[in-house]
Amino acid sequence: MSNPAVQEVAAWLDAFLRIGEIPDEPGAVNGLQVECRAGIGRIVAAVDASQATIEGAAAPRAASTGSTLLLVHHGLFWDGNQPVTGRRYRRLRTLLDSDTALYSAHIPLDVHPEVGNNVVLSRALGLEPGGQFGAYRGILIGAWGVHPGAPPRLRLCEEVAATLGIAPSAIRLIPGGPPTVGRVGIITGGAGNQIGAAREAGLDTFITGEGAHHTYFDAMESGVNAIYAGHYATESLGVQALAARLSEQFGLPWEFHAHPTGM
Repeated sequence: MSNPAVQEVAAWLDAFLRIGEIPDEPGAVNGLQVECRAGIGRIVAAVDASQATIEGAAAPRAASTGSTLLLVHHGLFWDGNQPVTGRRYRRLRTLLDSDTALYSAHIPLDVHPEVGNNVVLSRALGLEPGGQFGAYRGILIGAWGVHPGAPPRLRLCEEVAATLGIAPSAIRLIPGGPPTVGRVGIITGGAGNQIGAAREAGLDTFITGEGAHHTYFDAMESGVNAIYAGHYATESLGVQALAARLSEQFGLPWEFHAHPTGM
C-alpha cells in the first residue's frame, strides 16, 4: 500500500472533524497548516506545535519511509497575521526542511463525539454519559456524566491524576460542592470560566485544565467542586485518540510526542 498524499489525509480529517462547521478562534486556523512533498509514512501526535515538538517529530527514523504528519491540538498561528521571522521562521523552517506536514484541530477536536478531549476523558473516568453543556459560539462544548461509584471528591482527583498520568499533587481542587461527587462535567483546557455553566447544568463537579483567580470564588459560591488538572494534561488524550483513528483509516504507524508543560 503506497503512502497517502497529505491532501487525501487532510481531506479525511476535515470531514471527520467537521472542520468547516465547528466555530473557533481566528488564530486556531484548523486543518492543514503546512503541507509536505512526499506521501505520509507515519503520524506523530502532540498537544502543541512548539519548537521542541516539531524537532522531535522531524527527527529521522531509520525504519520510516515517506513524510511525517504532525497532528496537534494547538497549531502555529495563535498570534495572528505575523511576519515569518523569529520563532515562527524557526518552526516553519524545521517543518519544511524535514518535509514534515502539520495538521491542527482545536475546538473541532475538543467537541468530537468519538475522539474529542472531553468525551475521551469522560470515558476513561468511567462516567455514564449524560449529555452536553457549556455554550461556546453557539455550540455546546462540554460533556457530562454520572460517576457510578459516587466517590469522595478527593478520590476523584486521584482518578483524574492516574488517568492523565500526572502526580496527584498536580491536581488543584476547589471544594465548592458536596464531598461526594455524582454528576461530573468536563471541558478540557482553560475553561475555568465555565463553572457557572456547570452549575446551570445541575452538575456538582467540574473538571478542566485551569482557571483564573476569580474562579475560586465562582466555584465556592456556586456549590461546584472544580478540579484543575492542567491545560496540557487534560488535552493530551484526544489527539492520541485521533491519531489512533487516523492510523486505522490509512494503515499508518503513529506515536505520541509528550512535551508536558506543567501548566
